[in-house]
Amino acid sequence: MSTDPTGRALSLLSLLQTHRFWPCAELARRLDVTERTVRRDVDRLRGLGYPVGATSGRYGGYRLESGAHLPPLVVDDDEAVALAVGLGCAAVAAVDGMEETSLRALAKVESLLPHRLRRRVAALHSSVRSVPSPTDQDLVDPGSLSVLAAACRDHELVRFAYRAGDGTPTRRLVEPHRLVTADRRWYLVAWDRDRDDWRTFRLDRLARPQPTGGRFTAREIPRGGAAAFVAHALGATPRERVATLVLDAGADDLAEVLRWVDHDVVDAASGTVVVRVRGEDVGRLAMTVARLALSVPVRVVEPDDLAEAVDRLAAHLATGVGPERDDLAMAPPDGEGGGCRRSAR
Repeated sequence: MSTDPTGRALSLLSLLQTHRFWPCAELARRLDVTERTVRRDVDRLRGLGYPVGATSGRYGGYRLESGAHLPPLVVDDDEAVALAVGLGCAAVAAVDGMEETSLRALAKVESLLPHRLRRRVAALHSSVRSVPSPTDQDLVDPGSLSVLAAACRDHELVRFAYRAGDGTPTRRLVEPHRLVTADRRWYLVAWDRDRDDWRTFRLDRLARPQPTGGRFTAREIPRGGAAAFVAHALGATPRERVATLVLDAGADDLAEVLRWVDHDVVDAASGTVVVRVRGEDVGRLAMTVARLALSVPVRVVEPDDLAEAVDRLAAHLATGVGPERDDLAMAPPDGEGGGCRRSAR
């Protein structure tokens, strides 16, 4: 029989935090104590603020209920490592405000880890790299995420404002089924009532979701489920145009610049990086070049129509520069700022 009340209470709490129902006799067997001792330890946990519910009778037992506040948690070694790694991943999630909150929680967890577990967490952090968080316009409002998650769970109709890929504003009434993350973005898989068909909605383009109170019967998501449906939808837009660019910066300086560009690094010589980028058409490729040029000088190697489109874009932008900014417009392309120029071929 365990004679350490504190250690025994922690062991009891660890069992109860699985939130399954535990018969009193089973808890007594696990802890190697009497059922009377189990009841005393349960009362001790209640006194510490843990909401332990009880069922009386021959087959009575205990379950840890949801309370008004979050009491201290007891986790084992593997769970502690999983928490630290999970919080590190959450710090680069595409949810607005999640980074700071996750980092605060991670700091608290890591400060309490014993040395042997800190080494395990440090090894994972040093060996794993996450794609950085999306830009501000790609972040998802956590309130919207909660509303949609609840609607998926409760099979409740939702209305929201939506901005299509071409910028067209619309209003949608949908049957929300699943939330999916892909390519560092959140998607809602839903049956669109107005279009009488399945649709995927990017949550960063969605605003003010409102449950209507109406209920629906869940449907079977086509193509093998929500994840496969989103994967097919994302792959439905072909990126057949390919361009070769030279970026005048070191490889280490370009991770942030290229994080959301569909690209492959062809060569990374000293001070320059050659990349092959993909896009749906020349216009989108030209906008990719323009975004890159905000940070680093860019030279278009091929194709010719992209180089010509970039030249036209640069000329049009130059005509809109005021006199007080002529010095910026005429700055040499080899200066410290970004710039786009056509490569001699």
